Amino acid sequence: MATAVAAVVLLALGWLGDYPELIALGFAALAALASAGAWMALRPDLSAVREVRPQRVSEGEKAMGVITLTNESQRRSPPILATEQMANREVQVPIPSLAGGSEHTTTYYLPTNRRGIHQIGPMSIGHTDPLRLMRVGTVFSAFSTLYVHPRMLAVEPVPTGQTRDMDGPTSSYAPQGGVAFHSLREYVPGDDWRLIHWKSTARTGKLMVRHNVVPNQPRLMVVLDTNSLGYSAETFESAVSAAASLAIAAIRGGFPLELRTTSGGAAASDRAYDGAVPALDLLAAAKATRDDPGLTALPGMISTDDTVALGVVTGTPDPRVLSVLPTVRRHFLMVSLVQFTTRRNAVPTPLNGVVSLTARTADEFADAWNKLMRK
Repeated sequence: MATAVAAVVLLALGWLGDYPELIALGFAALAALASAGAWMALRPDLSAVREVRPQRVSEGEKAMGVITLTNESQRRSPPILATEQMANREVQVPIPSLAGGSEHTTTYYLPTNRRGIHQIGPMSIGHTDPLRLMRVGTVFSAFSTLYVHPRMLAVEPVPTGQTRDMDGPTSSYAPQGGVAFHSLREYVPGDDWRLIHWKSTARTGKLMVRHNVVPNQPRLMVVLDTNSLGYSAETFESAVSAAASLAIAAIRGGFPLELRTTSGGAAASDRAYDGAVPALDLLAAAKATRDDPGLTALPGMISTDDTVALGVVTGTPDPRVLSVLPTVRRHFLMVSLVQFTTRRNAVPTPLNGVVSLTARTADEFADAWNKLMRK
């Protein structure tokens, strides 16, 4: 538009002022516009497919967008620029000229410095002339999702106050591979031949094996306080990281896990080594809000199961809110409290029957927690 206006102005001034140079410049501008218009008429016919690899990463890990463009026409397409939208940011990806019927795959880094469930798209492909006087774009409305999980640190699981009984009660939900006999079942490929029960095999005519499991373990419940009143932006992110670390520690330790947020979110793993993805997806989406019930929601989370150990991760809420912990203590094997604060050398809130610690950052939490658990 600006070039067209300039051409008209130059021609008018040249005509009225009898300046042939201005007239020549005006016609040159018109010629450039005509050339650009002819170029834009050769609009490329492209199809695009986007993938995210991997779809789930921890904060700061690498994630790639993979775009495959196919030139659906028989003529060569000009170089173009693809623009992706993600988390209010633009990622621009240059695409080279493509021969007719050919395809090109290119990769680019996706920003993973912020926890969350991020929507990628729409993708727009811009086509411009060599002088960049005109530009047209095609929008591909397909969306992809990138899950950026919170940063996780190596920590000990929530304490139960018990030693792990390797010959205790069992159930079909207990993880396989332990030393406690649970039942006999048919052989499946991959089973250890040393577990074949020959008498039952002879009686049934089918290969039968001993189904050994790890005995039932106490259930660990990790609760993240998502009321914003006790947090800064930084301490809330540290709290989410701590909750993720405790959840993964439980799963890796073979404990059944229940992860809850005070806003009502929940993810459970009734079998060891299962449930990490739902738990981390829940925490990727966690947000702190003022209207969240906070720790006052704890009484509603009490289980009829008396073998649950509770770990609570919070900020610095009103001390009167923390008083709910001693009131629910009798319903759990053990209750642990992790508080995040902006104050240096803050003293943990003393609560009857509750193991407490205070930290400013996720790294400080991991160090203090592991020291406390290994005493």
